[in-house]
Amino acid sequence: MRTRVNFMIRFSPIRVIGPEEEQLGVLETPDALKKAQELGLDLVEISPDARPPVCKIMDYGKYKYELSQKARKTRAASKSTEMKEVRLGRSVKIGEHDIQIRIDQSRRFLIAGHKVMVTQKFKGREIAHRDLGLQNLRQVADALADVCKIEQTPRWMGKQASIIVAPDKVKIDAIKRKIEKEKAAAIARGEKLKEEKSLEELEAQVAAQNAQVEGDGDED
Repeated sequence: MRTRVNFMIRFSPIRVIGPEEEQLGVLETPDALKKAQELGLDLVEISPDARPPVCKIMDYGKYKYELSQKARKTRAASKSTEMKEVRLGRSVKIGEHDIQIRIDQSRRFLIAGHKVMVTQKFKGREIAHRDLGLQNLRQVADALADVCKIEQTPRWMGKQASIIVAPDKVKIDAIKRKIEKEKAAAIARGEKLKEEKSLEELEAQVAAQNAQVEGDGDED
């Protein structure tokens, strides 16, 4: 529905809100228009279904810009919550160093606001020892408990199992505050901060890692 502005507003009287959110009461529309013009602003209908309709004196150009910015941020936020996948390995026999790398990668994705699917492949006859793969998934979930909540418990698809973990905003905000304090303290001590991979570099690393896992044959 198109927003009615200035002389497009036909209903009278209307309830008017001033530019500083002050209540100006119920006015005849011509009087409200005159007041808006005196201030060099616009009269904008914001609640057309109210009786009387509610209008606000404002800068309509600025209002439209702010609406477009909010819409852009909403689109960006929806894009930022996409699912990332981290595959543990081509076998349940994954070393502690490699599993820690996957935990660190998953943590970065979660702190950035992404959900993460953690997948464990079973090679050949390993499928008979599901408990070993589930133990790996549980280890990852436990290590990420300070930044996530479990959205999906282990789900089986052929010779692989996966869990889904989602960001826990309250926990992550606390972690971010702690990180910022630690960075500030390190800077105060004159220490050089360790450079982290960008999210794009991390995504490329994980994609290559996942492709290696997927490319490994289903051999015994």
